[in-house]
Amino acid sequence: MMNIDIFAGLGSTIASLIFLWTVCRQHFPYQLESYFLKYYTKLITLIYPYIEISFPEYSGQRLKLSEAYTAIESYLSNTTSERAKRLKAEMGHDSDKLILSMAENEEITDEFRGVKLWWYSNKISSIRPTISFYPTDDDKRSYRLTFHRRHRALVNDSYLPLVIQQGKAIAVQKRKRKLYTNSSNFDYSEFRKLVWSHVAFEHPATFETLAMEPEMKLEIIQDLVKFSKSKEYYAKIGKPWKRGYLLFGPPGTGKSTMIAAMANLLDYDVYDLELTAVKDNSALRRLLLNTTSKSIIVVEDIDCSLDLSGKRKTGGDQEEGNKEEEEKKKAMGGPPGKEESKVTLSGLLNCIDGLWSACGGEKLIVFTTNHIEKLDPALIRRGRMDKHIELGFCGYEGFKVLAKNYLGVESHPLFDSIHELLKEKKMSPADVAENLMPKNESEDQADLCLQSLVKALKECKSENEKDEEEEREKKKVKTDEEKLVNDVKVGDKETEENKED
Repeated sequence: MMNIDIFAGLGSTIASLIFLWTVCRQHFPYQLESYFLKYYTKLITLIYPYIEISFPEYSGQRLKLSEAYTAIESYLSNTTSERAKRLKAEMGHDSDKLILSMAENEEITDEFRGVKLWWYSNKISSIRPTISFYPTDDDKRSYRLTFHRRHRALVNDSYLPLVIQQGKAIAVQKRKRKLYTNSSNFDYSEFRKLVWSHVAFEHPATFETLAMEPEMKLEIIQDLVKFSKSKEYYAKIGKPWKRGYLLFGPPGTGKSTMIAAMANLLDYDVYDLELTAVKDNSALRRLLLNTTSKSIIVVEDIDCSLDLSGKRKTGGDQEEGNKEEEEKKKAMGGPPGKEESKVTLSGLLNCIDGLWSACGGEKLIVFTTNHIEKLDPALIRRGRMDKHIELGFCGYEGFKVLAKNYLGVESHPLFDSIHELLKEKKMSPADVAENLMPKNESEDQADLCLQSLVKALKECKSENEKDEEEEREKKKVKTDEEKLVNDVKVGDKETEENKED
């Protein structure tokens, strides 16, 4: 009973002190408060023999994830999972083993050369208010290391370098590749939301399963492997350790599959960047700053993402162009004046090839497009997109790869007929693969699928016919757009005349 009374009195005293401090702070002059805190800190330093080092989650004004933080996180997940009482779990690299790490606001003890050290996983969030004598920022994560001040030299010179080194090695060992995407609802003025969201990258494509010419395949593989081993070379020539790839060709020719094969070959993460979901150039810069090394940054169908065609207009031309764009939106039923994104061509170029591109290293930047002629030459010039890879229609060598993948056959009497048809006809690898997909469990499925492909190739248009059809389609679309805009102009003019009457 006595103990209960003591704790009750202690709690009441602490509550009273906190209340008095809160009231007094409102009436103390700022100078007096600073003076008090200065000497209060000195007093605490004299009687408190421990040193605390904080490792925040973000560095550089919270623009970039801290490498020290991630290394410490990996180190603690490997060495302290048996000591912590509250843990968080996620799947490992092979998806058959859980990786345990410290939960937030948990403390564990580590030991190094007979010295005890304390690690604390700290999180300050606006969702759950905290009582503090000092002003705090919301939604910040950090690790805090506490040790006796007489071990300062040992911790700085030996312990912390060991933690960082082992943490990086553990991260590489347990790393699971991820597929990232940026959200259209992200508010870049707030830090409580993630810049990127991710899922596990599990695409099975490899260069062995790609339907393309063996010579081109070997050339791309050699180029990628050489890049991944060229850190010293890029430093020597004074260029950021990055390389740009432009994949272009008709739909269904394997551009996305090529990206997956690149990631699987080099063991890189993939960042699928949706430009239309990016608010402006500053937001784009922040996104790219938060990509890691050993990654592929992908912008698919870049000709459809934003207006990057390079139609630079000034003065009256610009005003006329904007007016035509508004009329086109109105004619198509879209809301005029709506701005989906303010990312500009110059902003994109600065991020992928300017000063900001040097932040981080070992990155591939990959653009894909079905219409290379629509892109600004400045965007795809050598030095930005270092290697241009044209993925065309399916050839005979690509067909043989697909036949082996889908049917398990490397030779067949129909191969010669298919070889001759592929010389004349235009069919994408995706369409060839669809015809080779077994439709049932019959024993002669290879025969049936190959016969289906022969029939489809015979019905397919030849290269000349397809080129002529594409040209006619382009002219038809352009004529329809012009007619639609003219109809809108005529309708507006008639409306104005009626108003005047």
